[in-house]
Amino acid sequence: MDAIEKIFGKTAQMTVLKNLIENQNEPTYLSGIAEATGLSHSSVSRVITPLVASGVVLEKPLGKQIRTFQLNTESEAANLIVDFYKKINQLMD
Repeated sequence: MDAIEKIFGKTAQMTVLKNLIENQNEPTYLSGIAEATGLSHSSVSRVITPLVASGVVLEKPLGKQIRTFQLNTESEAANLIVDFYKKINQLMD
């Protein structure tokens, strides 16, 4: 259990967000996030929607049915979250 989980608990949305933070330079698919996190495809789909709506995560269509997701490094909110994530993990280690 890392520092974020100790403070906020382990939720599907937090798990997805952590995965995107840790792989912020790599676009990924819903199934890739599901596989990496151990969450179901439907859980990832459900929790990524508000992250996209808030602008923290970018969604890009790739063809008609495939979508890629990546942390929005141009978002001030996303950058604050990444900063917090790094600092809290340093502090709690």
